[in-house]
Amino acid sequence: MNIIDLHCDALLKLSEGKGKLRFADAPELQTNKTRLQLGQVKVQCFAIFLEPDIPSDQKFHAALEQIDYFYKEVLGKNPDMIHIKDWSDFDRLKVGQIGAMLTLEGVDAIGNDLMKLRMLYQLGVRSVGLTWNNANLAADGAGEPRGGGLTLFGKEIVEFNNQNHILTDVSHLSDNGIWEVIELAKYPIASHSNARALCQHPRNLTDDQAVAMFKKGGLIHVVYYPPFVKENGEATLTDLVKHIDHFCGLGGVKQIGLGSDFDGISTFISGLEDASKSQNLINELLKHFREDEVRGFAFQNFLDHRPVVAYKG
Repeated sequence: MNIIDLHCDALLKLSEGKGKLRFADAPELQTNKTRLQLGQVKVQCFAIFLEPDIPSDQKFHAALEQIDYFYKEVLGKNPDMIHIKDWSDFDRLKVGQIGAMLTLEGVDAIGNDLMKLRMLYQLGVRSVGLTWNNANLAADGAGEPRGGGLTLFGKEIVEFNNQNHILTDVSHLSDNGIWEVIELAKYPIASHSNARALCQHPRNLTDDQAVAMFKKGGLIHVVYYPPFVKENGEATLTDLVKHIDHFCGLGGVKQIGLGSDFDGISTFISGLEDASKSQNLINELLKHFREDEVRGFAFQNFLDHRPVVAYKG
């Protein structure tokens, strides 16, 4: 069964590898092309993520460097990797092709300059998360003790996303930030978050937040990172399925998806160590849900809720 995975950090690894890693088959990449093919991942979203210790005046350049690797290593050397720049591009993927979409995990790279975000949009970014765990000029992240919401600049970014049919990602935001995005964003999404009711972690969503996301038409894509699945960090496939079942109980059966966080995590659910094992999760889901529901979790829910108004043709 085909899968749309909303989050991986392969670009960070490629940039850190300084040209020594081949996206096609590098064993260091949990989402290399070979593993995506084996796992039937039909679309992989590639996050632009910057380490917090990068000096502010170097962050935009670091983001462009990751995009450069996306163009020259992911796309340039693999003609069967297809750049998704328009929401209708999902429908044009042919057999044997894998879609690749750029996302932004935290807007640290743009400082307070919306022009830089427009440039990233022109380069293909179609989903924007305002923060990682820290605070920046747009909002407080889940790890910021202050717990503030969006700044005026953060609200400008959400409006920019709305106008350009870009997803606004609440994963990594503070609780107050999540609520403000739900209120302001036309296209809210949690690209890689689980249920806080099952695992008390600030990166996970409360039931009230999840219900509000579903009522707004937003999607929640569950993440495979064990500490976000089970509090002791020793998670199984069944434990991950429990998060999906919990969100279904909140009315989200048509709005749940997958966001692995591969290449950004260092511990794994047994049987879900890289993209090649993705069908193990599908097979586990089929034990608990109808096939049409699992198809929804795997890819159809995302297709049904993408910003189709962005279609050009």
